[in-house]
Amino acid sequence: MPSGTKPAVFPTLWNNGRAAFAFLAPAVVALALIGIFPTVFALVNSFRRYNLARPRDPISFVGFENYLTVLYDPSFWGALGRTFTFLITVVPIQIALGLAIALLLHKPGLSGFKLLARLSLVIPLATAPAVVGLIGRLIFNRDFGVANAILTLVGSGPIEWLGDTTNAFIAVALMDIWQWTPFCALVLLAGLTMVPTEIEEAARLETRSRWQIVRYVQLPFLLPSITVILILRTADILKMFDTVFTMTRGGPGAATELVSVYIQRVGFRVFDQGVASAQAILLLILTIILARLYIKFVYREI
Repeated sequence: MPSGTKPAVFPTLWNNGRAAFAFLAPAVVALALIGIFPTVFALVNSFRRYNLARPRDPISFVGFENYLTVLYDPSFWGALGRTFTFLITVVPIQIALGLAIALLLHKPGLSGFKLLARLSLVIPLATAPAVVGLIGRLIFNRDFGVANAILTLVGSGPIEWLGDTTNAFIAVALMDIWQWTPFCALVLLAGLTMVPTEIEEAARLETRSRWQIVRYVQLPFLLPSITVILILRTADILKMFDTVFTMTRGGPGAATELVSVYIQRVGFRVFDQGVASAQAILLLILTIILARLYIKFVYREI
């Protein structure tokens, strides 16, 4: 059959196949270029000695040497520990606040106010992480920041936020909570719409306790939404870079140097692409393992 000639058998299937290919090809090519190729490139680099500061050195295969370097690097484990401390600090707060907002918006009535509240929730999500970091620098500036202005009004006096190790960590956490609590609220609000209305009404007839309705009626329907939040927020925090870098650059010292900031330092300040690639691949494996654990222990479908 000549090229481009419609076959005599199943012409509709032929047309559908070509149309599907035409629609899917751009997405597949974009995914391959943006997602798959960099991952494969990092995987190859992780097995090579590749330092950008030594262009004349041969790029040789070193096996698992870069991975052993990472596993015996205390700075890497310190950055990973800070990242998990950050994770278990902000995510429970974001889920709790998001659930409270979702329950308020799930109540019947006040449709105009709810629409305005939902639109307001999108604003932090639409803000670029780098901009969030710059806003954080302004809010927590010691001399003219909004946070110290409020503390001065209540008589607490100015606090050194970004120059203190503990306060800098808290400031970055507060900015992350501000940006991502609306995301949790919208996901949980979508989950609440899956609760059958008749079940909620029957539960209200059985008990007047709002907590028992949430615990035994609404929460089981929210477990898939909570699983999605845990997976997405964990992956996002493990690769969180822009906000931290623009706000504190990982300092003071290494107080806010999360693992992604540390990998950037190894890759583009020490210029050791091989070790940085091994760290990135280990982080990818860790993200996949955590996602599987969330699905196994949290996800329940009703």
